[in-house]
Amino acid sequence: MNQPIPAIVAQDAVRRLPRAALLLFCVAYVVPGFIGRDPWKNADIAAFGHMLELARGGASWFAPTLAGQAPEFDALLPYWLGAWAIEFAPAWIAPDFAVRLPFALLLALGLAATWYGVYWLARSPQAQPVPFAFGGEASPPDYARALADGGLLALIASLGLAQLSHETTPALAQLAFTALSFLGMAALPWRRWVAAVGLFVGLPGLALSGAAGMAALFALGGVGVVALDRDRDRDRGVGRVAQAVLLAVALALTAALATGLDLWRWRIGAGRDWQSLARLLVWFTWPAWPLALWTLWRWRRQLASRHVALPLWFAAVSVAATLLTPSSHRSLLLALPALAALGAFALPTFSRSASALIDWFTLLFFSGCALVIWVVWVAMQTGVPAKPAANVAKLAPGFEPSFGLPAFAAALAATLAWAWLVRWRTRRHRLVIWKSVVLPAGGAALCWLLLMTLWLPVLDYARSYRSVVAGVMQHVDRPGCVAAFGLSRAQIAALRFHGDLEVRLAGSDAACPWLLVALQAAAATPVALDMRGWELAARVRRPVDATEDLLLYRKAARR
Repeated sequence: MNQPIPAIVAQDAVRRLPRAALLLFCVAYVVPGFIGRDPWKNADIAAFGHMLELARGGASWFAPTLAGQAPEFDALLPYWLGAWAIEFAPAWIAPDFAVRLPFALLLALGLAATWYGVYWLARSPQAQPVPFAFGGEASPPDYARALADGGLLALIASLGLAQLSHETTPALAQLAFTALSFLGMAALPWRRWVAAVGLFVGLPGLALSGAAGMAALFALGGVGVVALDRDRDRDRGVGRVAQAVLLAVALALTAALATGLDLWRWRIGAGRDWQSLARLLVWFTWPAWPLALWTLWRWRRQLASRHVALPLWFAAVSVAATLLTPSSHRSLLLALPALAALGAFALPTFSRSASALIDWFTLLFFSGCALVIWVVWVAMQTGVPAKPAANVAKLAPGFEPSFGLPAFAAALAATLAWAWLVRWRTRRHRLVIWKSVVLPAGGAALCWLLLMTLWLPVLDYARSYRSVVAGVMQHVDRPGCVAAFGLSRAQIAALRFHGDLEVRLAGSDAACPWLLVALQAAAATPVALDMRGWELAARVRRPVDATEDLLLYRKAARR
């Protein structure tokens, strides 16, 4: 016989994760990826290019452009944050590092908002575990903290979070403001001011970050959750009418802001590759989605309750945007906090066998990934084993490996911490509900840190445009003016940043003495441009991708 409430949790099972350990864990996940590298292709450096253009006064703050081109992602606030960081940073801080500082804080904000969002959802009366006949069940605050720890760990464990959350793009700002909006709606019945800050910062911030439509849908769903809420707990501080009013005012403010700044954008994609989308949904949200599905099954009698309905709505809107919009993975990123929250409520319903299965799968998967990273790094440094070294030389021709003691020390410390965590998890001890996601989160953080330390030099070499710009600068006067034809926003941003070149889109006027043509656009050049008077000066190669080679033309001297 199924229990109406599936969670049976004793007080011993809700011991909190030590705060110092949780904070150190978050720092170890947030910091790697923001330091020690150049801006990467494509979205990372393209967004940075718009920020640099704003900081230098080359574009309007309400209509950012780069060499006359609008951003690929409609947004304002993320570009403002990066431009302000460049303007206010000391001279000794490089602009590309300066813009990462506010985005690192946005990632930290997203993690913190997810923790508190799960906490306030877990305080709902319908989310509480079954009371015992003679007492001893988990107390509501301790139960909520344990679930919040589990939700945060489930978010960090999500495979799709790692790369996109460490780029300086509007996607990270959307993630942070989505999590903040989620926190505001989760805290509505309990803390008026927490809810107000979450809603009045999160929803407008989401609109300013290029997702005004999703902000409106999230708020409308929140109104529906309030209307369906069957809790009548008089201990809560905010009644349903006040909750609805707060949501309505926040929605009206967001709509007015989006209308006034012309932020409403609907990008519906056509001709979707459903097989690729299915694969994306499976790996990008792993392991949050199996936990979320288990929650929906075990808590199926409480689907209208706040702790299930609210994260389910956030996840559904984000997944729908993933299926309908061109930037699928960036839309799916916004589903991760909600899926992690749903997954947290699966933890108190797991059997020991299910928890053990998760542990063994995670142990084998992430230990294997860490071993591969170490073996390839040793091969890059020593040439042994020969096959991995040859593969690196083939994929990154011209790369010269170097040994960095700080990076090696950090990677070694993380690996030893993983070994200790595995030993701790596999020992016999009382079960705590968040232990099932400790190894997935620890393994994801370990592999990300190893990639961003041991493999960072080769990844930076492969994903940076620095070598291409250096090849251009061997021929172009510095500072110089270069006309561009067929170049992407990322390539233009790289030329402006790494080469300090003035880049103009090629047109009828040939005011610049140099012309750069993307190799893929070379066939269309004679049709679009008058190439009389231009002579080929060089073909600038991109070592890791021949399709991104550039053709450099020099204006021929008049005779």
